[in-house]
Amino acid sequence: MKILLSPAKSLDYDQNIETPFTEKAHFLEEADYLAKKLQKMSKKQIGELMKISENLSDLNHQRYQDWEKPTSLNDNAKPAVTVFTGEAYKGLDVSTFSKKDFENAQKDLMILSGLYGILKPLDLMFPYRLEMGTRWNVTSKTKNLYEYWGSKLAKFINEETEKDEVIINLASNEYFKAVDKKVLKPRIITPVFKDLKGDEFKVIMMYAKHARGAMTRDIIQNQYKDVEDLKGYNVDGYSYSEEMSGEDEWVFVR
Repeated sequence: MKILLSPAKSLDYDQNIETPFTEKAHFLEEADYLAKKLQKMSKKQIGELMKISENLSDLNHQRYQDWEKPTSLNDNAKPAVTVFTGEAYKGLDVSTFSKKDFENAQKDLMILSGLYGILKPLDLMFPYRLEMGTRWNVTSKTKNLYEYWGSKLAKFINEETEKDEVIINLASNEYFKAVDKKVLKPRIITPVFKDLKGDEFKVIMMYAKHARGAMTRDIIQNQYKDVEDLKGYNVDGYSYSEEMSGEDEWVFVR
């Protein structure tokens, strides 16, 4: 079972979570190309491109001025999964991972990224911000990052996935859209998390993001052999709803 997850906007490089090893990102040359194009932009251009505040424009302009390809562990290049601090990563909670958990995560989890394409959890990451949905004419032939990445991400996922393995898609629509479905070969199952609000079940984004991380943790730690076993998931009060689910969209409610 392989897992797809979105990155987080919030990063904390003051965290020092020890991992058994680190690796270099697969699409490092592509990331370097993007970063060097962003390096040429002014603070104002960064802000307008990313639609962010002045403070965030200053921060991210400086990040790209300081950009270095993350090839060795240092204060500015740390394993990706140890510095993301968004809601999904609170659910994943790698601060409590064992050595085996980290090894399983590196084998099974792929984090989609606007800058890096795909990051495995222990791949070194220099701090950045670049959302996959950013409307940016990277080259004269590409009008956005989806076109920049093209079929590369799907081909990489195919290579990483064994013949009968299933992909559990816990990424947001914005990020999963970057994976070319016409090229992707494995079966995709997308879990959806809904909470009872009044008299109906709704996706409440903060809870759903946390649940995506918690389910990622559960899969990494339990190493299910049969995808049907995932229907028994019951972390944080969620349970599988046969009635609300489809063949490849599995709904968990609480």
